[in-house]
Amino acid sequence: MDNYKTLIDKVEKVKAEKKIDLSSGEDLSIGVMNLIAIEEHLFFTYNKTNNKEYINLLDEIRRMRIELMKDLIKDYEGEIYCIGKHLLAASMRVMEVGTKELKKGNKPKAIDLFEKSYKLYSLFWGLNTNIIKMPNAKTQMLNENLELINDKNNKATKVSVFSKLNDFIQKALDCCRE
Repeated sequence: MDNYKTLIDKVEKVKAEKKIDLSSGEDLSIGVMNLIAIEEHLFFTYNKTNNKEYINLLDEIRRMRIELMKDLIKDYEGEIYCIGKHLLAASMRVMEVGTKELKKGNKPKAIDLFEKSYKLYSLFWGLNTNIIKMPNAKTQMLNENLELINDKNNKATKVSVFSKLNDFIQKALDCCRE
């Protein structure tokens, strides 16, 4: 991404075009995350019990998840659909480990895991809304820093595009919007 303004413009364009209802999309993405978790639990339960009914349930849940994923990811090229699925799954799992760390009283580790989970979730939305393009994602997200200026027009700090994407996605997604 060339600069901070380009990122802002892309976010505003996506919101203005209403390509996706981000408030409903957020709810649906959390639902899909839970369906992925159910698939995983059914897989492990089948392997622990050898009860084939769990395989039938897994297949039914998987079909539902695929259908709902198509509502979330409308336009994609190549492996973007699968990348999106794995970003949601990874975000959900890392968040779950964070809650376990929190329960153990390891708040700093939990916070670190929650931040990583949110980065994965933001990356899902960044790809899904075309705010970032997959061929340039590594450069855009990991290597590029934005220089911010303070009110006196002096360079104040550098932040990664990843952190700015998190901020924008957080503002764009509002699960409480009706």
